[in-house]
Amino acid sequence: MMSALDCRHRVYLGDHAPTDALDLPFIARVSLYFRTADYHGGCVLASVLGSTASAQLLNHKDLSASIAITIAQTAIETCKANGYAVSATVVGRNGEIIVQVRGDNTGPHTLENSMRKAYTARTFRSPSGALVERLKADPTLGLIHLTNVIANQGALPIKVGDEVIGAAGASGAPGGEKDEACVKAGIDKVADQLK
Repeated sequence: MMSALDCRHRVYLGDHAPTDALDLPFIARVSLYFRTADYHGGCVLASVLGSTASAQLLNHKDLSASIAITIAQTAIETCKANGYAVSATVVGRNGEIIVQVRGDNTGPHTLENSMRKAYTARTFRSPSGALVERLKADPTLGLIHLTNVIANQGALPIKVGDEVIGAAGASGAPGGEKDEACVKAGIDKVADQLK
């Protein structure tokens, strides 16, 4: 096996390559040329290639439907108790909708708005209102033009430790800070399950 520091060989991994060139468990169509003079004698790529042999599957937690339903329902009920009719959306780690509920007596736009707020919070791993501040600081911010992104307060990321596994958003209260407070109540209700 070639050591990570032995970079004097030109190696081509392809249809006609010797399979013992790097002693790797795969054959790829990649042309690599290492020289000891490059990177002051180091072999950055050789050590990276050597680590691919120990690749593993990702291990992560996802929101369950029951947790998402509890978050959305609690957000709607909290806002209703305060006199606001809202819709709520909970998205998963990839921004996909897990649950979306149009609250009683809400406008038709509240479904889309709650989803876009939640998607924004998930995408940027921060409250959707943080994008409002970024846009004020830089009015030409290109991120605002991404599909489903909106600069509007009312959504929070859902975390397990420091890992963002989803987000929840609400729309319909008179002010994004009120939507956000209802979402926070929903997330707080399931906090003991987010471990």
